[in-house]
Amino acid sequence: MGGVYNQDNRILVYHADCLIMMDKMVQRGMQVDCIATDSPYLMTSRGCNGTTGGMLKKKIGMSGKVFEHNACDVTKWMPKCYDLLKNGGHAYFMTNDKNLTDFLITIRNCGFNFIKDVIWHKDNKIMGQYYMTTKEHILFCRKGKGIKINNCGTPDVLDIPNRKHKDANGENYHDTEKPVELMKILIENSTKENEIVLDPFVGIGATPKACQLTHRRFVGAEIDEKYFNITKDRLDGRFTE
Repeated sequence: MGGVYNQDNRILVYHADCLIMMDKMVQRGMQVDCIATDSPYLMTSRGCNGTTGGMLKKKIGMSGKVFEHNACDVTKWMPKCYDLLKNGGHAYFMTNDKNLTDFLITIRNCGFNFIKDVIWHKDNKIMGQYYMTTKEHILFCRKGKGIKINNCGTPDVLDIPNRKHKDANGENYHDTEKPVELMKILIENSTKENEIVLDPFVGIGATPKACQLTHRRFVGAEIDEKYFNITKDRLDGRFTE
């Protein structure tokens, strides 16, 4: 593994391949209370998004990928998540329509109990051949015994604006950035203060930032050095939210 960001032994972000990080955690007998992650997954390789300059118009996007490191097979990383999650713990796996079936099959094969498809309803549209997409799936699962969420009044459709942070050139720091407010809802519903949340695919740090703001502990990995460095700046307050 590469470097590590360590904030008071409460927020740990590794510059590493998540498979290596999770293997080391399993070897050490570590477990977490909750998992909330948005892995890199395949998208439809044609079409463009609702604006004229989005990720689907980039060369890499036209090949059905979003990132350089886009080849992490769900059947490789999700079983490790199961091993690391405590009995009774909740897991949230984000995906799109294209990958929904593979995710659901893998969830079952790993031993997770699938609870509900929570929908993140965005305020922007992604164009395609078959209706415009305004949603993302958040597959809500549990391991072992069933434990209620902390706010049972939370709807299963979450209306949270999809706002991307941009650099000095007006480009997205991260094309699939998730809102901190969205991650806070999931984390606060499935953990208590000081419990540990795992995100194997940190991106630019929405999940650890949500943990920081809600007084949860966090462990995760980001393989891309640029995103890892942005996450460090974000957690240290050198990033305009």
